[in-house]
Amino acid sequence: MIFENIDFLPLPTLTEDNCKVFLYRILTSDVDKYDFVNGVKAFFIFADVRMVSENEIPEGEIPIFDMKNFTLRHLTKIVLPVLKKYMIYTQEAHPIRLRAIHLLNTPPFLDKCMAFVRPFLKAEVAEMLHCHLPDSETLYQYVPRKCLPVEYGGESGLTCEDIKKEWMDKVMKYRDYLIDESRWAVDENKRTGDKRQTGMEGSFRTLSID
Repeated sequence: MIFENIDFLPLPTLTEDNCKVFLYRILTSDVDKYDFVNGVKAFFIFADVRMVSENEIPEGEIPIFDMKNFTLRHLTKIVLPVLKKYMIYTQEAHPIRLRAIHLLNTPPFLDKCMAFVRPFLKAEVAEMLHCHLPDSETLYQYVPRKCLPVEYGGESGLTCEDIKKEWMDKVMKYRDYLIDESRWAVDENKRTGDKRQTGMEGSFRTLSID
C-alpha cells in the first residue's frame, strides 16, 4: 500500500497569513518500495478529498518536501511524462495558489534532482524554493513551529502518525466517491483556449486504498 511508504500530511494549523502547510516525505530509503506514479496518484486522491471535505479554502499552500530518505537511485524511478503533468497541475490548475516551497534535509546531489524538475518549473515558482540543510533550523524562519508536528520541532502537539491516521480515515470515508468513475469526466466541447490534452493517461483513481 502506497501510504505505508509515503506520507502526505496536510497539517491542521494555518499560518498567520492563512496558508495551509503540507509535509511530504518518503518513509524508507529502500528504492524498491518507491513507486513514483502511485505517489502522484496518492497526491491527487488527497487533493480530491480536500476539495469535498474542507469548508474553508486557505489563501495559499506551502508544501514541505522532506528529502531525508531520497537517494540518487530514486531519480531512476521518476516517470518524466507523469512528472510533467503533475507540475502542470500544481502550477496552473490547482485551485489554491502556491506561496512557497521548502526542501528539507537537502542532499548533496540536489542539483541532479533539480535537473529533472527545472524544465517544468515556471520562473515565478522557482523563486519560491527554499532549501534547508540537514539539522538546520532555517525552516522556522518561514514556517512557525505551531504549524509543525513534534518530529519536526513543532509545537502543534500532534505527531505525524496522529495527522496521518486522521487523513487515512478521511480518505476511506470518501472511498466510494473516489472510485465512482461517473464523476470523473471532461466535456472537451466546453474547454476554451488551447485544447491540447493536459490530463493524465488512464485513471488516477485506480490506486488501491483498502
